Amino acid sequence: MSLPDHASSAPVPSGIDPRSPRFGAGITAALLLVDLFLALVGATAAAAVLLVVIGLLFAWGAFAGIRRHPYGALYRALIRPRLAPPTELEDPAPPTFAQGVGLIVTGVGLVLFLVGVPLALPVAAALAFVAAFLNAVFGYCLGCQLYLLLVRARLIRRAAA
Repeated sequence: MSLPDHASSAPVPSGIDPRSPRFGAGITAALLLVDLFLALVGATAAAAVLLVVIGLLFAWGAFAGIRRHPYGALYRALIRPRLAPPTELEDPAPPTFAQGVGLIVTGVGLVLFLVGVPLALPVAAALAFVAAFLNAVFGYCLGCQLYLLLVRARLIRRAAA
């Protein structure tokens, strides 16, 4: 989706700056790397608490929407004013869906850890880290790709813009 010409009277598109989810993915990747380190060195209580916090942030993005996520607010306040306008805007539905996928991964890891599967914590953190890293560094969002695949397979409906 392209940005309209400023001289035209076309309505402003309702997309998001695609750099915002990548910024948030960078923060998430860093937090998950710390979480993975804590889990691997035996600080499982600290790792579990941090994974709960990360899971709550995923829940915020999944249920409130990517536009209302704290990382988006941080991006809009500190980073966006220093950048040129984006050349295109992105549909917010795939990144919002991706937040839900992150919530499921971290939630399953936490539940399995709490019922006595000790490796569930570092495995969940590692899986979520890989996804966040791919998005932050390469702009490849696994959750977004899953969303598009499910829409094409007609298993879910495309969210209204």
